[in-house]
This record gives sequence, structure tokens and C-alpha cells, in this order.
Amino acid sequence: GEGGERAEVAICDAILPYDYEYLGNGPRLVITPLTDRVYVTATQALNLKMGCAPAGPAGTGKTETTKDLANALAKLIYVINCSQ
Repeated sequence: GEGGERAEVAICDAILPYDYEYLGNGPRLVITPLTDRVYVTATQALNLKMGCAPAGPAGTGKTETTKDLANALAKLIYVINCSQ
């Protein structure tokens, strides 16, 4: 904006800048209590300048949930598969 204002995303007590990274008009996830819990946990970690590495069985949506959160915050995300 003219006065240097930026859009911000607030989740619980975490306030993160909206980064305006265009990630395309892709599909979005259905919000369930589990995805909501992951969103809150991940944004709290980002607010504390920490990382987030979801763990769990294969095929449970960890990568897709993380990518959807990055899309909601307009942040660029790189997915690295270390098991291959």
C-alpha cells in the first residue's frame, strides 16, 4: 500500500505476512479437525521462527496439507523427499 501496509494472515495468536506468491488456481483441501490442527500447529511454529516436519504413515495427506497451508499464506514451498 501507499503507507507501506501489507496484508497479514492471523491464525490464533500467530500473525504472518501474506507474501503474494502466485501459486496458481489449484485445488484446495477440505478442512477437517485434523487439517485445522495441523494448520494451527504449523503456523505457531512459523511464528516462533521454527520449522515444521509432519510425520506419520504414508498416504495420510501430510504433504498436501502442508502445500495447502503454504498456498493459503501465499508462500513458496519446496517439497523434498529424503527417503528416495
